[in-house]
Formats: sequence, structure tokens, C-alpha cells
Amino acid sequence: MNSISKYSRHRARKLVLQALYQWQLANTDLTELNDQYIIEMNPKKVDIEYFRILVHGITQEAPALNQLLTPHLDRAFDQIGPIELAILRIGTYELSYRPEVPYRVVINEAIELCKTYGPEQSHKYINSILDKLARDIRKMEM
Repeated sequence: MNSISKYSRHRARKLVLQALYQWQLANTDLTELNDQYIIEMNPKKVDIEYFRILVHGITQEAPALNQLLTPHLDRAFDQIGPIELAILRIGTYELSYRPEVPYRVVINEAIELCKTYGPEQSHKYINSILDKLARDIRKMEM
């Protein structure tokens, strides 16, 4: 993957985080999310197709993603902040459904999102959860 697509996917993940945050808090319609983040914001240098794949996949697979996460959590879902929950869902989705993305990239991207948008030190929690999950889902890769 060249550096342009690497950064365009990173930017896509940032927009996915924002969209999921809105979806989680306001239960915003999926079509409205796509319109808002793609048309209204007119994002530049973003992998729009990857944005669509992640938003659609994560919102559709949220119950399955939650089920994968549950054994690795030390608290209930309602005790996880919305930013952290969105990041965990992004990471879980990528680990589960996007095998072409190396697990280390998935975890690193999640940590970077958390350092930028999450509460202080929450990246350690995200790292811990996704590392355990990667050991389950990506055994062969590890």
C-alpha cells in the first residue's frame, strides 16, 4: 500500500469515528451519515469507499462486534465512553472482516485515534482489549 492510500485510510477512520460517535449517541440513520460525511463535508484525500465499507459494516455488525468484545472487557458497554466504544468497534471490525489490514496496523490506528480523540491514557485500555482480541481472531497472523 502506498503512502497516499495509507493516509487516505487513516483519514477515513477519523471520519468513521465521528460518524459512529453520532450514530451511537443519536441513532442517526446510515444514509444520513453517509450524506453528511461525504457530501456535506466534502472530505479531501479520504478513501471514501473504505469510509462507506466501515460505517456500513460496523453499524450492521454491531451486535456481533459487541459479542466478540465482551469476553475481553472488564466493564459493561454502558460504562465505556462513546469514543472508546466507537474505536473498539472499528478495531474489532477490521480485525474480523478486513484480513488484508495487518493486525498491527489495526491496533496502531486505534491507539492513534484514541490518543487524538479519547480521554487521557485510554489508549492503553484500547491497546489491551484489541491485543487480546487479535490473539483470538488473527492467531495465524501472530
